[in-house]
Amino acid sequence: MKLSYCNFWQTGKKDTMHIVTFEDRLSYAQKRIGALPFVQAIQAGARLDKSSWMIDCTLATSGRPSIALLSHSFDNNVRTRSTMATIVNSTSNSIPSMQSRYRMNTYLDVPLDGKGKFYLIITLKEGVSKLIASLKIFEAHKVNVVHIESRPSRKEGCYDFLIECNGMKEQCDTIFNMLHSIADRVSVQSFGPERACRDAVPWFPQKIKDLDLFADRILTYGAELDADHPGFKDEVYRQRRKIFADIAHNYRHGQPIPRVEYTEEETKTWATVYRELKQLYPTHACREFNHIFPLLEQNCGYSENAIPQLQDVSEFLRECSGFTVRPVAGLLSSRDFLAGLAFRVFHTTQYIRHSSSPKYTPEPDVCHELLGHVPLFADPEFAQFSQEIGLCSLGAPDEVIQKLATLYWFTVEFGVCQQNGQRKAYGAGLLSSFGELQYCLTDEPKVLPFDPEVTATAEYPITSYQPLYFLAESFHSAKERLRNWALSIPRAFNFRYDPYTQRVELLDNAEILSRFVHDIRNDLHLVENSLKKIDVHTEMDGKDNYER
Repeated sequence: MKLSYCNFWQTGKKDTMHIVTFEDRLSYAQKRIGALPFVQAIQAGARLDKSSWMIDCTLATSGRPSIALLSHSFDNNVRTRSTMATIVNSTSNSIPSMQSRYRMNTYLDVPLDGKGKFYLIITLKEGVSKLIASLKIFEAHKVNVVHIESRPSRKEGCYDFLIECNGMKEQCDTIFNMLHSIADRVSVQSFGPERACRDAVPWFPQKIKDLDLFADRILTYGAELDADHPGFKDEVYRQRRKIFADIAHNYRHGQPIPRVEYTEEETKTWATVYRELKQLYPTHACREFNHIFPLLEQNCGYSENAIPQLQDVSEFLRECSGFTVRPVAGLLSSRDFLAGLAFRVFHTTQYIRHSSSPKYTPEPDVCHELLGHVPLFADPEFAQFSQEIGLCSLGAPDEVIQKLATLYWFTVEFGVCQQNGQRKAYGAGLLSSFGELQYCLTDEPKVLPFDPEVTATAEYPITSYQPLYFLAESFHSAKERLRNWALSIPRAFNFRYDPYTQRVELLDNAEILSRFVHDIRNDLHLVENSLKKIDVHTEMDGKDNYER
């Protein structure tokens, strides 16, 4: 039997990262607990080769010393049931805060054969012994455990376990009665046919530093090029791409973005694109873009003579809208890329298209990023709209991610808007392509009003001009429409982004909601006080005018 994959998720303050093997997992954990009174494994990914089981384990300080693990297993490439939980030194009576809660997920694809699915919540006072005893009850009655989640219970010194099972109702009743002899509390949540989608939430970053965990997980290109890429046979160009890829792979949140000395050939390619696009912007780009572009020339060194440095651009964006950029080696998955937007982080390439083809690039390059995307990320309204798309993606099912990626395509990449009775471009794919920037304002493509419900399911080509565009009345109206559409996303929780800590906070208990309400009240008091001062000044100005 081989252990193939393991998920282990929790929020908490990171301490360090280590690689350990199966044999020394417990002894290592006990050693760490001796050195750090409160140690908890919060994130793990497991891979098993022929000889050893490796765990990539991040440790964190929290209120309870424990290490727990759930796993998948495969036997002859067929998925079989394998659930293991190890809780070390779980003797503390303190209850961890909501920030240090953890959640473990595992999926076991077991056919139902006409059986139903039921959900139990059991509360156990002790760790590993009672959990193992509980699982043996399921095994004895031949009930398949499909999914387990655990968290510290509200009852002091206890854990709650949500157990999802496949079986007959009679089996559920029997197990329910037997668990009462072991658990402090047992409850049946539901019983019914298997649902089409799973209840577990896909992993998502909960603090901005978590973006480091996937920023180098690119899908295509980076240092490697396809055979049809214009620079495939150019060894010098390929070496330059490797330099840019290494910068992105080595970058971590909080570091200054390394400055790049671009070659003369690269700068000439930039100049060709820059000159032609700048001529079109006054008549083809939206009002907000044309307001910000001169500011980039003044503050970030935008010109046809030099390619701007990402660090300068990032600092400018932070001052304007709170957005920042970070280097990336190539294309990220839709889920990972959108997650960055949730934290007002835009993953940006540093390499430039091949000099033999300045008017075409098969991938996003620095021309597309800096000329197409960056200017509007400095606009507060557009920045908020972009972040809304990112926030919608956190913890969303795969089918919703696909819809959000399509929404992103038709707005942030290829969006058009109405201003002063004229159609203007605001999408980065348009603003970085002089051919399509002219085409999108003609009568040739079809143009529909922006409606997230319709836009999210529209089809689009990626190698030709778009036959269809969606017209937004304004960034504000697009944002409000997106918010209304987001209410339909199937999620069991809401959350808010805290710009002070750069975290997303789950609004899933009374304590957090109470703190949220307190913050809103403080803001309302500030608004009320400011309005009173405005009224006083207005009255004084009116009195002065009357006396004159």
